Amino acid sequence: MNDDGRPSPEALLRQASQEGRGRLKIFLGAAPGVGKTYEMLSEGAERRRAGVDVVIGVVETHGRVETEALTRGHEIVPRKAILYEGRMLDEMDLDAILARAPTLVLVDELAHTNAPGSRHPKRYQDVEELLAAGIDVYSTINIQHIESLNDVVASFTRVRVRETVPDSIVEMAEIEVVDIPPDELIERLKAGKVYLPHEATRALSHFFSKSNLSALRELALRRAAQAVDAQMLEHVRALGVGGTWAGGERIVVAISELPAALGLVRATKRVADAMHAPWTAVYIETPRAQSFGEAEHRQLAAVFNLATQLGGDVATVPATSVVDGLKTFTTEARATQLVVGKSSRSRWFELRHGSVVDRIVRETPGVAVHVLPMETGTASPGSGKRVGSWGSRAGYGWTTAMVAGVTGVASALFHILNLGNVALLYLLPVMAAASLFGLRTGLFAGIASSVAYNFFFLPPTGTLTINNPENVISILVLLGIAFVTSQLTSRVRAQADIAAASARTNAALAGFLRQLTSLNEPVALARAICDEVGRLFGVRAVILVAENPGLAVQAANGADYRLETMEMAAAQWAYDTGAPAGRGSGTLAASEWFFQPLRSGERTLAVLGLAREAGGDPVRSDQLPLLMSLVDQASLVLERARLEVEMRDVDAVHERDRLRQALLSSVSHDLRTPLTSVMAAAAELHRGVTPELIDTIETEAARLNRFVGNLLDMARVEAGALRLRLEPTDLTDAVAGAVHDTKRVLEGHAIELDVAPNLPLVRVDPQLLHHCLLNLLDNAGRYADPGTPIVVRGEHRFGVLRLSVIDQGPGLPPGREKEVFETFRRLEGSDRAVGGTGLGLAIVKAFAEAMGMTAQASNREDLTGAQFSLCFPATLLVRDADGANV
Repeated sequence: MNDDGRPSPEALLRQASQEGRGRLKIFLGAAPGVGKTYEMLSEGAERRRAGVDVVIGVVETHGRVETEALTRGHEIVPRKAILYEGRMLDEMDLDAILARAPTLVLVDELAHTNAPGSRHPKRYQDVEELLAAGIDVYSTINIQHIESLNDVVASFTRVRVRETVPDSIVEMAEIEVVDIPPDELIERLKAGKVYLPHEATRALSHFFSKSNLSALRELALRRAAQAVDAQMLEHVRALGVGGTWAGGERIVVAISELPAALGLVRATKRVADAMHAPWTAVYIETPRAQSFGEAEHRQLAAVFNLATQLGGDVATVPATSVVDGLKTFTTEARATQLVVGKSSRSRWFELRHGSVVDRIVRETPGVAVHVLPMETGTASPGSGKRVGSWGSRAGYGWTTAMVAGVTGVASALFHILNLGNVALLYLLPVMAAASLFGLRTGLFAGIASSVAYNFFFLPPTGTLTINNPENVISILVLLGIAFVTSQLTSRVRAQADIAAASARTNAALAGFLRQLTSLNEPVALARAICDEVGRLFGVRAVILVAENPGLAVQAANGADYRLETMEMAAAQWAYDTGAPAGRGSGTLAASEWFFQPLRSGERTLAVLGLAREAGGDPVRSDQLPLLMSLVDQASLVLERARLEVEMRDVDAVHERDRLRQALLSSVSHDLRTPLTSVMAAAAELHRGVTPELIDTIETEAARLNRFVGNLLDMARVEAGALRLRLEPTDLTDAVAGAVHDTKRVLEGHAIELDVAPNLPLVRVDPQLLHHCLLNLLDNAGRYADPGTPIVVRGEHRFGVLRLSVIDQGPGLPPGREKEVFETFRRLEGSDRAVGGTGLGLAIVKAFAEAMGMTAQASNREDLTGAQFSLCFPATLLVRDADGANV
C-alpha cells in the first residue's frame, strides 16, 4: 500500500514493461453486423492519410460492398495457404507481416481459431507476437467472444461460441465500442447486409431477437466501461494521484473469521450484480490473528473460497487495526462502496473499544458504507476460547520474576535513591513485559509493580496502606504510565510483527522467483516448485501434468506421496475446470490433498497438489495470499518454459522448411544437369558407341551418384545414424585415393600433392575421411579458375595436423567464411555461388566433427582463392598402426 501522493511502484513497472511494445485497439461490438470492420478500416484509412504506414493483415468482408470498398488503397499482405485434410485454408501470414514491419496492421476477428499447422492456435496469439515486435494492431471482436462473458451470453441467447479470447487481452487494449440500436441492426439483417437472406431469416428467430440484442448491447457498453475504468486507475496509480475517481462503481467487502462473513460475501455479490461492478473481499490481518486456532483459519478459508467462486477478488492486508487497514485498502483500490458487518455488542463493550463501523463512516469520506447486521457467535462450532488471548503462563512468570528483580535492586540501592527514582525503575519490567509478551502481560506488570512499590517502599512499609496522600498520586501516576507504556510498546511490537511478516513474505516470493528463473528444463522447474512450496508451508507437494490418459506426476518433494482414486479425481477436476479442488475447497473435499491449478490465460499448464503428513488443511487461511502469489509466479515460469520449448520447435520447423525448399531447388536444378547428359548420351548410343559417349555416361553417372550420396549422408547426419569405425589411417594413402576417384572432376587442373610421407597416422573412420576429401576436391575442381593448380597440403605443427585443399579463384567474402559450411548455403559474390547442391561442405563439417576434427575455411594469403582445412587435434594422432599416442 502506498501513501497518498506516492506513485505505485507496481503501476510504474507495468507501464515500463509496455515500453517498446505495440498498442492494441479493439473495436468491440454487441453482435455481428454493427460495423466493427467498417469502422476499423475507416480509422485505418485516416491514419494512412496522416502518413502512418498501415497494412491489412487480414480482413473478412463477408461480401459486403461497402466494406470491400474501404480495403482499396490499403496495402494487403497476402495470406498464407495451409493444406489441411485435403483443403487449402488461407490464414494471416504472421512472418510476412513481421518482415514487412509496418507501423500499424489491421487484423480482423481477434477470436479466430487458426488452421492446424499454424504457429499459434489462436489469432490473438499472433497479435501478441506483433505487439511484442513493436507493431500497433487494430482488431475487432464481439462481446460474446470474451472469455468471462461466454457463459453469461449463452444463458440468454442459448448460443455458446467456441472461439474466445482471454480477458487479459481486452484489459490491455484501448476499447472503442461500435454500437447501433437493435431495431437498426435488425433492419440491416433483413436487408441482407449481415447474412444471406435464408441465413438472416433463421438468425432473426434465434440470436438476433430484440431482447437478445438489447442485453448484448448493455454487456458491451458495461465491459468497455470496466476496461476504461481499469486503465484510468492504472494511470492515476502511476501518477500517485489521490481520490476515488468514481467513473464506475468499485465495491469492497470487509470479511472476518466469523460465520456471518459468508452472508456478507453473498450480499456483496448481489449488490455488485445489481450495479454491474467489480468487487473485492478483503481481510484485515491484525495482531489478534496470531491467536487464531485451526477453526478460525478454516472458517476464514471458507469465506475466501466463497468469494472466489462468486467471481470476486480476494486480498489480505496486514495492519495494526481494522479501521486503518480498511482505510488504506479502500484508498488504494479507489473503492466507491464499502460493505461491512455490525455485530450486536453490549454498551459496555462499545464504551471500552469504540465502534468500528462509526469510525469507518467518519474516516472514509467519499465512500458509501453499507452496514449489514451480523449474527453474534463464535467463529465456528466448537472453536472455544481463543488460546493465548490473555497471555501465556511463561509470560506472567517472567514478568513476576522481573518485578521481583527490580524490587531487590531498588531495596539494595534504597539508601541512595529517593521514592521517585524507585518508581521509575518499575517502568523497566512494564516495558519489557509489554514488548515481549503483549498488552495484557504489560498491564499485569504495571499492577504488580504498583503493588510492590507500595508494599516495600511506601510508608508504612510491609502493608498496602498509604498514609501520605502524595504517595497515592505517585501510585496512580505509576499505573497510568504503566498503562500508556504498555499500550505504546504493544503497538510497536504489533507493527514490528506485521513488518517482519511482510518482509518474510517478500523474501519468500523473491527467493522463490530467483530459484525458478535460473532453470529452463520443465522437470527441473517442477521439482524446484515442489521443493520450495513444501519448504515454505511444511507440506508434501506434487505437480501433475496432462498425459494420455489422464494426469501423471511430473515431480514431488519426496517419494512417500500417495494419490488414491479420490485424489486423482480431484486433481483431474482442477485441471479440467481451472478451479481448486480437494481438501479445504468446495469440490471433492473428502480428498486428503488440496489441488490448485497452475494457469496461464485460458490454458491449464499443470496442477499443484499439497497435503500435510499429519492430516488437516494443507494451507491455513492466512497463508492463502502467499500461496496464490507463488502459484502465479510458478505459472508464469512454467509458461515461459513452455514457450521456449515451442520456440525451439518452431525454429526447428523453420529450419526443416528451409532445408526442404533448398533440397527441392537443388534436385530440380543441379541433379537435372547430369541426368540430362546421361539421357543425351544414351540417345546417341542408337547411332553407335564411341569412347566419348561411354566416358560422358560414366562421368555424369558418377557425378549424379555423388549428389545422391551427399543427400543420403546428410540424412544420416541429421538422423544421428552415423556409426564410426575408427582406425589408424595414413593420410598419404587417403589423399591419393581421393585424388584418384575425382580425376575426372579435376580434369584441366594440375594436382600438387604436398603431403609428407612421415606425417603421423590419424585415428579416424577411413570411409568418412574419404567422403570429406572427395567433397573438398570436388568443391575445388568446380570453383577454381580454369587451368589453375589445386594444392593438397599436409602440415604438422604445434601438436595439430592440418590437411588443406587450396584453389585459385575469387575466394570467399571476408567475414563470412563459416557460412559455407551451412546446409544448402552457397554464398553470392564468391567462388561458392555456382552449381552444386550446397551439401558437400556441410557434410565435410558434420563428418569432421563426428570424428573429433574441425573444418575451417579461409582465403589464401599469397594468391586469390580459398583454402579448406581439416584439423586433427593431438588426441587423434598415433605413432604406429597399434595406436600408441604420440
